[in-house]
Amino acid sequence: MKIPFKYILRNFWARRLTTSITLGGVALVVFVFAAVLMMAYGVNKTLASTGADDNVIVTRKSSQGEISSIIDRETANIIYALPGIAKGTDGKPIASGEPVVIINLNKITGGMSNVTVRAVAPAAFVLRPQVKLKEGRLFNFGSRELIVGSSIAQNFEGATVGSKVKFAGDEWSIVGVFEADGSGFESEMWGDANQLLAVFNRTTYSTITFKLSSPDAFDGIQSAFAKEPRLQQFEPKIEKKYFEEQSEMMATFIRILGIFITVIFSAGAIIGAMITMYGAVANRTVEVGTLRALGFRRSSILIAFLIESLMLSFIGGCIGLLIASSLQFVRISTLNFASFSEIAFSFALSPSIIITTLIFSLFMGFVGGFLPAFQAARLQIVNALRAS
Repeated sequence: MKIPFKYILRNFWARRLTTSITLGGVALVVFVFAAVLMMAYGVNKTLASTGADDNVIVTRKSSQGEISSIIDRETANIIYALPGIAKGTDGKPIASGEPVVIINLNKITGGMSNVTVRAVAPAAFVLRPQVKLKEGRLFNFGSRELIVGSSIAQNFEGATVGSKVKFAGDEWSIVGVFEADGSGFESEMWGDANQLLAVFNRTTYSTITFKLSSPDAFDGIQSAFAKEPRLQQFEPKIEKKYFEEQSEMMATFIRILGIFITVIFSAGAIIGAMITMYGAVANRTVEVGTLRALGFRRSSILIAFLIESLMLSFIGGCIGLLIASSLQFVRISTLNFASFSEIAFSFALSPSIIITTLIFSLFMGFVGGFLPAFQAARLQIVNALRAS
């Protein structure tokens, strides 16, 4: 015979205090676990949205990021001449050679952090249509002017329209603030490539980004790089894939650190669930003996107590996940290990995170409930009834 489900539900109400404490413990652990996964996914999502599927970014092989990549102008001209690059109305390739540098700015909350300055060509705004002016105006090419991402304007001192930023021995006027659909570009400053090269006395770009003439043109681009001896030191990648890879180091670090903390917390939650279920077995010894006397099998007793523990952890997991979902409205900034500069991102929730989190909560319930359930199933009828 199977034990009625309402019997399990009744026991939740009978042990309201211990049930509430266990639910709170599980919910806390699940909240931490989900928050870690949401943070890592948020970094991935932010950087992935920075790139586009129809753009290609060229970097020097083995470079760890844009700031460590170097492309000379002669190589840039060879790349611009490759077939498969889209042309603008003026017949010129839609491409942008971009020097990328890091400067230091004071944060509004205190301390100093690195900020990426990306210098671009006019074609950059065609390559990244998601970049839209929020305040002020675009910088004039040929002048020492900058536009800043909305995250930089919100988090750093002197990064608003009308302010001046000093680096490379010169002052740059901030004339606009832009948004970029929440992508990593919102954590950058943009200016004229030629002006930046001049103040840093450089003749090389960091990267070159161009638009493909068609979705299947990338294969031809890769073949051209493989065949041209002067391009052997450089590597083309789909822009979206490149920025996804840039997020992996930081996302992996967040996951490892977060999971380590979660394991410590979960041990406490499992012990709490185990204590709760052991207490339930001790308080219901007579009930268990009565159930056994009525003909219920040991397996039915074990399953009933195990289901009770799993339901407890599942409900706690749902509560923790619900609380964690509110983090989607929170936007934070931190240092990106790949670019060594500040990046702002939001916590992001995905179906896989929901499923993983609920499975994790059920795992805690199973581990915490199995031994007490096994003990309940092993109670002898006579001994259990004598407990009265």
